[in-house]
Amino acid sequence: MARIPDSFLDELLARTDIVELIESRVPLKRAGREYHACCPFHDERTPSFTVSPTKQFYHCFGCGAHGSAIRFLMEFDRLEFLDAVEELAKRAGLEVPREAGRARAPDGEDLYAVLAAAQRYYAQQLAASEEARRYLAGRGLDRAIIERYGIGYAPDGWEHLKSALGTDARRLALLDKAGLLSRNDQGRVYDKFRHRIMFPIRDRRGRPIAFGGRVIEKDDGPKYLNSPETALFHKGRELYGLHEARQASSRLRRLVVVEGYMDVVSLAQFGITEAVATLGTATTREHAELLFRNAPDVVFCFDGDRAGRQAAWRAVENVLPRMRDGRQALFLFVPEGEDPDTIVRKEGAAGFETRLAQTVPLSEFLFAELSADVDLKSLEGRARLAERARPLIAQVPDGAFRDLLGARLAELTGVRTGGTTEQAPPAPVARRAAAGRPAPKRSLVRTAIAMLVQQPRLVEAMDPPYLFAALRQPGIPLLMELIELARERPRIQTGAVLEHFEGREERAALDRLAMQDLGIPPERWPVEFADCLRQLDRQTRQQRLDELNERAEAVGFSGLGEAEKAEWRELQQALRGAPRAG
Repeated sequence: MARIPDSFLDELLARTDIVELIESRVPLKRAGREYHACCPFHDERTPSFTVSPTKQFYHCFGCGAHGSAIRFLMEFDRLEFLDAVEELAKRAGLEVPREAGRARAPDGEDLYAVLAAAQRYYAQQLAASEEARRYLAGRGLDRAIIERYGIGYAPDGWEHLKSALGTDARRLALLDKAGLLSRNDQGRVYDKFRHRIMFPIRDRRGRPIAFGGRVIEKDDGPKYLNSPETALFHKGRELYGLHEARQASSRLRRLVVVEGYMDVVSLAQFGITEAVATLGTATTREHAELLFRNAPDVVFCFDGDRAGRQAAWRAVENVLPRMRDGRQALFLFVPEGEDPDTIVRKEGAAGFETRLAQTVPLSEFLFAELSADVDLKSLEGRARLAERARPLIAQVPDGAFRDLLGARLAELTGVRTGGTTEQAPPAPVARRAAAGRPAPKRSLVRTAIAMLVQQPRLVEAMDPPYLFAALRQPGIPLLMELIELARERPRIQTGAVLEHFEGREERAALDRLAMQDLGIPPERWPVEFADCLRQLDRQTRQQRLDELNERAEAVGFSGLGEAEKAEWRELQQALRGAPRAG
């Protein structure tokens, strides 16, 4: 990945109005100094999504989504980091610099270019092939759908693409890196795709990154042939048709996962534009996350045979850890010998929608599969079901769905997910009496960190050295790191501060502090922050005075060195009221 200077990222975020950016995609309503909306990353009815123009930061109190303008584009538009930066830079009229020696992966831009050239070539060959056009017409596809999905044709022959695009050694090397060429045992290089209908696989920005080729004649090799994995293409992370589905609807309510490219395109031909396909592989965890980031409801459509149910179970295993509240996973099994392509052409969109209305929820499929060979009338059978289900339920994030799965398991087996029987009374919860207890004081260190995360520019009024750096309290190293970060990057804002701690254990606490209401009027922040640091300095002096007092008790005041005695007197005077030694 390219290394973009931090100073540029800070400048870019400072020039970006995060409210304007998000409002172009999500309707926002002003609420005081901030803006609220229903979260675009999970399904909800009560708005819990907050955008702060002062912090240039967004946060959802429901699902925990948060970040800067760059993070929002990555999550909402499904862009890679570099692409999100470039999109914001374009809006701000800036050119993205890259540090020497850390530029984009070698040939990255050229790989995109050669794949785009290959797509244009295949489209031209489709226009010239009556056989390929007749095949697509026989599948019910019109010109508009063919153009929307960029469908083309790879002509029969060994070196058509190679001859057309491989004009020199470097271009040949790029075609090879892009996965468009093959090599036999004798070293001969030839076109990978021959006499196939070509489906470009596009990234989030609509750029072709790979191809899937479908045979025209049944006995002409494997039904589908995909590009190999390359620097741009990883099949376990991509979904065919996702770009087109997003183009058809800015806010998807549902995605339908099918098995073949032709299924996706045929459904779109009949107006069902939210279909996507995995690329010749089982549903992965990356697929599951990608699906739910784009739609709250995901329908997995598989054959009803044994292989289809096995594929559905693999989907269950990878979906469960991502089943936050508000998300739904459902399953549709089509009759043997049918697929979505044949069904929608026989029954039309209305018929397929009727089938989609009869899907099986994940919870129902889960317990049906787990108990298929279990006798629920016996204690042994119920124990076996509980043993199978509990580790799977444990993978579900905390929330109502996980609780309901546990309740359903208890109904079926009498065993709670915690291991007690359903009939057992809940254990009493010991509680301490809180009456008469004073409210806990807010930690000065925690307050200073919260203020600095929310307003990094507060460091402008600070002058090193920092006496409190020697204070032995939890959080002081983190506070010092934040101070140094804010001094090194004067234009840094809340979102970028949090991204600096991405992947570190401090991140979760900083996320909470970034959204904490400290109850301090904006004009009072510099004064309150300075007072907080003065108190930390006072605690540091007291800490040192305590150390000297302990030493004086051990060796006597006269046993202290002259420098220690002078320091003791200075500290005593500064603290005004420290006890006298000896």
